[in-house]
Amino acid sequence: MRIAFTLEQCWHRVPGGTAVAALELAGALEERPGLELIGVAARHHEPPPEQWRPPIAVRHLALPRIALYESWHYLRRPRVETATGPIDVIHATGIVMPPPTSPVVLTVHDLAYLDYPELFTRQGLRFFRRALDLALRDASLVLCSSLATLERCREAGFEDDRLRHVPLGVRATRATPEEVARVRGAYALPERFILWTGTVEPRKNLAGLVHAFSLLDSDAELVLVGPAGWNEDIERHLGELPTEKRDRVRALGWVPRVDLEALYAAATVMCFPSLLEGFGFPVVEAMAQGTPVVTSQGTSTEELVSAAAGLLVDPRQPEEIAAALGRVLGDATLAERLGNAGLRRAADYTWARTAELVERAYEEASRAPD
Repeated sequence: MRIAFTLEQCWHRVPGGTAVAALELAGALEERPGLELIGVAARHHEPPPEQWRPPIAVRHLALPRIALYESWHYLRRPRVETATGPIDVIHATGIVMPPPTSPVVLTVHDLAYLDYPELFTRQGLRFFRRALDLALRDASLVLCSSLATLERCREAGFEDDRLRHVPLGVRATRATPEEVARVRGAYALPERFILWTGTVEPRKNLAGLVHAFSLLDSDAELVLVGPAGWNEDIERHLGELPTEKRDRVRALGWVPRVDLEALYAAATVMCFPSLLEGFGFPVVEAMAQGTPVVTSQGTSTEELVSAAAGLLVDPRQPEEIAAALGRVLGDATLAERLGNAGLRRAADYTWARTAELVERAYEEASRAPD
């Protein structure tokens, strides 16, 4: 079976979790006999940065990204097959909807623009709403990264018989003590610290986390890891802290993926109080290192920490976030119990399992009548 697999997000300024998901899935699908994946992207003069280079061959359409997105969404051309040749299924791994010249399997990580339109630009909202209209009309199957996303897709108008729950995976090995020591030294990390990782954007609720840190009575420091995204200013939030608190916050920015596992392992607790997530890679990555987690209820991260694998808080209540962090930081027995439960829970999330479910979706879509 030949699959056209969209990978344009690898060239985005901030590829983010959608690119991680697409690249990891592509690698896992390559291990499955009987599947041939052909990457599809817009015209580019250079490959993406090394850490975002696909594990499969990519064929390029004639248009650059913005022109391609607009042409796909309003002119419904060019055909994916002009780059790939004959295919059985198109897998749109992000919300951009190519024309349905073959059955389209669409991955939806979240519909945040419906719930928090104020966090998006007018142009972004126009783009996402057009994509949703096309998906409602043209997608054969919709793969949802979480049950929360599946329910939101149902509310948005997708019929149940088109929705499939396909959780993502995690590729993580336990960091060794030597790796943890190396990372501690490289970043001058304190002995006890709260870790947050992600792309800096309003939905991640850094303002709520910083406020919670201001309320916390603990000697633990706060370490923020992730690239600058959009519409969020970390320094403004940190500037509102008292001096003694501000001095105990480290914003590391982007760090190489090779260091992330040891950073998670070194942390005393991982805090991820996002307002809305489609899956929540940082949560499951921290659990895979045995690090206790404090995260949000009412979104996909609540699913990740089921079976008592983390503490849940209302992300809009900094007092709740601070109280939960205080519990973990002040109770070694609780921290150990949460860490062990997280390890067991993270083992359920494998890319091999994701690839198996996705292959089933390809087979189902390819058999569907025109």
